[in-house]
Amino acid sequence: MSGINDPRLKAEELTVEPLAAIDHDVKVLGSKSYTNRQIAVAALSGKEGVIDGALISDDTVFFTKAVESFGHVSAEIDHEAARISFAPTGKPMTAPQEEIFVGGAGTPLRFLISMAGLAEGTTTITGNARMQERPFGDLLAALPGLGVEAVAVRGNGSPPIRVTGGNFTGGKTKISGAVSSQYTSSLLISSVLAKQDTEIEIVDELVSKPYVEMTLATLAEHGITVERDGHRWFKVPAGQSFKGGHAIVEPDASGLSYFIAAAAILGGRVTIPGIGSTSHQGDVGLVEVLGRMGAHTEVTENSVTVKGGQLRGIEVDMDAMPDVVPSLAAVAAFAEGPTHITNIASLRVKECDRIAAVTTELRKMGVQVDEYDDAMTVHGGPSHGAVIDTYDDHRIAMTFAVMGLRTPGVVIKDPGCVAKSFPAFWQTLDTLR
Repeated sequence: MSGINDPRLKAEELTVEPLAAIDHDVKVLGSKSYTNRQIAVAALSGKEGVIDGALISDDTVFFTKAVESFGHVSAEIDHEAARISFAPTGKPMTAPQEEIFVGGAGTPLRFLISMAGLAEGTTTITGNARMQERPFGDLLAALPGLGVEAVAVRGNGSPPIRVTGGNFTGGKTKISGAVSSQYTSSLLISSVLAKQDTEIEIVDELVSKPYVEMTLATLAEHGITVERDGHRWFKVPAGQSFKGGHAIVEPDASGLSYFIAAAAILGGRVTIPGIGSTSHQGDVGLVEVLGRMGAHTEVTENSVTVKGGQLRGIEVDMDAMPDVVPSLAAVAAFAEGPTHITNIASLRVKECDRIAAVTTELRKMGVQVDEYDDAMTVHGGPSHGAVIDTYDDHRIAMTFAVMGLRTPGVVIKDPGCVAKSFPAFWQTLDTLR
């Protein structure tokens, strides 16, 4: 169920048809975050590797092609089997002559900046117009301490980024964790191949900590030891090597959020198999949040289930799971009373300003929303249909599609933007029918 040939991905707009109560098991595609991490590790391992259950989407395809451009690995993507295979070419890792373009793929671009430090020569990496506005300065400031020169071509801390590689010595560096945890993950992955031990000190509070835990879990799966002091300090000992081989990606916790949100607002049941209490994905925490709001929830080792209930507003800190804030906001629109969602400033620098976008589109539907710099309050109440602008942001499109399952007249503009992370979204949504 790849969804790559779904005509809705090319449509200018799509009207969502409302649903009555639902009672379904839903199969969700593989985790984008884990797929990206497995691609990075497979590319750096120097060994043959296969990633099964991989999410094949715009982001992961861009990333796979980008790591191939360093010349040291070849890759094969099997859309139908959800598999990415890697093989070493026997050539050294060298900077490509052509600029690397990754579209709107934020995590791959962050990972590639550090990876380019391992490639001999000068690599230039860029993305789409929105990506060229997003901040990367904290990562660029941390790399010189490890022997890597990385600069923003326009001097503004944003792509295009030019990296002079081949001298990733390791050593000690400091980095801010306040904007993105992916900077830290980027350093951790590439530091495995540094010439000496690498120590990374987080100088402030690390946001989105579960994403670093996912990185550490992926490294451990491939035989890499990382010493740590909580989320303040990490040490990657030199002389280690990735074991390569076979990896299996669990379902995407961000992707499943739309279907458990649908269960919550429609009063039905949705069960997602293949992911549960042992997952390192922070976004699984949305299940517990929906439980606090009055939904009936069950999490086992291998599944999560949400059933609808009498929803009520709550106050919740979403620092650990910012990507599912739009899904939560959709549920909050149907709850009794206000839902105050805090500690979400990182949403301002995602594929779009998600706080502003969710606020604007909910207000179009008649929902009262209070917007703050790092928070939002959604007041539950009646809503009506509207034409939803999606800002070239997959999560905005999927969030308001879920609202359209209950509220008639919701029209999603540019429904194809879901291909960034979930090409089969519309097909999967159909399974609820």
